[in-house]
Amino acid sequence: MIKIFLVEDEVIIRDGIKNSIDWEREGYEFVGEAGDGELAYPLILKEKPDILLTDIKMPFMDGLELSAAVKKKLPDIKIIVLSGYNDFEFAQKGIEIGITNYLLKPISAGELLKAVGEVAVKIEKEREERELLSKYEEDLQGNIVFEKQKFLTQILTENIPMTDILDEGKQLGMDLSAGMYNFILFKLTNYGVPDLQQQLVSAYMEVGACMEKLPGVYCFQRDVKGWAFLLLAENEKSLEERIETCKAELEKTMEKFQKVEYFGGIGIGVSRLRELRDSFREADRAFAGRFVAEKNQILTWEELHGRNKEEPDVKGLGSMQENRSLIGKFLRNGTAEETESFVKTYFEEILGENVQSMMMRQYVMMDLYISIVSFGEEIGVTEEEIEKECGDIRKVADHIHSVEDMLDYINRLISGTLKLRDETSGNRYKDIIEAAKSYMQTRYMSEEISLGSVAASVGMSSSYFSSIFSQETGQTFVEYLTDIRMEKAKEMLMCSNKKTSEIGFDVGYKDSHYFSFIFKKTQGCSPKEYRARRGDL
Repeated sequence: MIKIFLVEDEVIIRDGIKNSIDWEREGYEFVGEAGDGELAYPLILKEKPDILLTDIKMPFMDGLELSAAVKKKLPDIKIIVLSGYNDFEFAQKGIEIGITNYLLKPISAGELLKAVGEVAVKIEKEREERELLSKYEEDLQGNIVFEKQKFLTQILTENIPMTDILDEGKQLGMDLSAGMYNFILFKLTNYGVPDLQQQLVSAYMEVGACMEKLPGVYCFQRDVKGWAFLLLAENEKSLEERIETCKAELEKTMEKFQKVEYFGGIGIGVSRLRELRDSFREADRAFAGRFVAEKNQILTWEELHGRNKEEPDVKGLGSMQENRSLIGKFLRNGTAEETESFVKTYFEEILGENVQSMMMRQYVMMDLYISIVSFGEEIGVTEEEIEKECGDIRKVADHIHSVEDMLDYINRLISGTLKLRDETSGNRYKDIIEAAKSYMQTRYMSEEISLGSVAASVGMSSSYFSSIFSQETGQTFVEYLTDIRMEKAKEMLMCSNKKTSEIGFDVGYKDSHYFSFIFKKTQGCSPKEYRARRGDL
């Protein structure tokens, strides 16, 4: 029921308004009354009425002052002012405050009830719109992960004004105002091991869940096995404390998954949003150390470099098998964006000064050739396919005359191999995605269809399927399902005489109001307006 609160300093008038209308029978709940604004204000905040009826001329706090104060705390409240003065200035101030209606006294019970009824209609409509919007936002929760991934890419690769970053972050539920920022990149490094798949998925989700709970930490899924954590703090000291808290939480979480390996890279603290890419770059630099350092660590580049200096046996040429193992590890788990960092780390931390030797460079290039060809065989890519993408990798002698030339060539070789790997992996996912799409095409009309049911149909967990689906299609699950439903609805609106409510039901929306809301939200017009176009064709 819509709740009513009355403020009137004249007792006779107040009792008349209260008792001349059977509020409950008319569908309203009379929740309180007061003789002036000062007494009314705390009661209004407590009862949170939908409609406030108030006089203007009152002692201690008048109606306009009360209305302004209440509007600040309860912006959705509707206010009807009752006044014995036909004063334009009062009415003008009321409009500025956001008063809904201005009625002159004396007023009959019927006139007041009519005015209240008109306001009640507005309230009911707003309630319905809020409920529909709430349901829509709930349906789109899966989109947030996808939108946050895009947002992270934008702030790291584009020159976006600070105000735009703050506004976009706010839309995604992130308050990015802070004195200091830093990144931690975190990844499960033995992803893809068949016997560990269930543990890996569980560990990945639990890491995200534990970090989401920490204050001053925003989580971004980078792929189906990695996270980027953006840390916010007021100053350098509190940022360091936040980093230590995050490390402790991550290590504590991973203790539950003894067989799962992980690695984390910590960036540098920066004080401006435009410097986030610098922090991320340093985190990525440290993160690349996972290919040459001990597993299960979360550290900065300086810590990684310092540890290796203290352990001289880490640097220097290892056995052929060890070197190939490092390269193979990157080819299995690395990304194109990480290639440059990996190559630099590999040469600095493993080969060191040895790379200045022409003979050593030739050895490294031949070792790389063998590693790439072996990896190609492992994933079903032929040597011919590798050469088509990367060039003739047997002509290593052409690229060993200088360290710079060799590094550039190796970057191109590895990037090309990763492209072939991802294409092959994409082909593996292709059947899964096509099966999921087919499932959705035949069951889109069911209200019971969900991310979970579709993921189960292809034998995946919801989170893993959601990441792969977005990655492979460029759309979230909800966006894709909504597109199917809207295309079917438009077809039926144009080619049948069914009612809008029937069409909504046929495409999976049991609530006709929600169907109309979604249609207008996605198509820019109501179903009725869309159907009206038939006459223009």
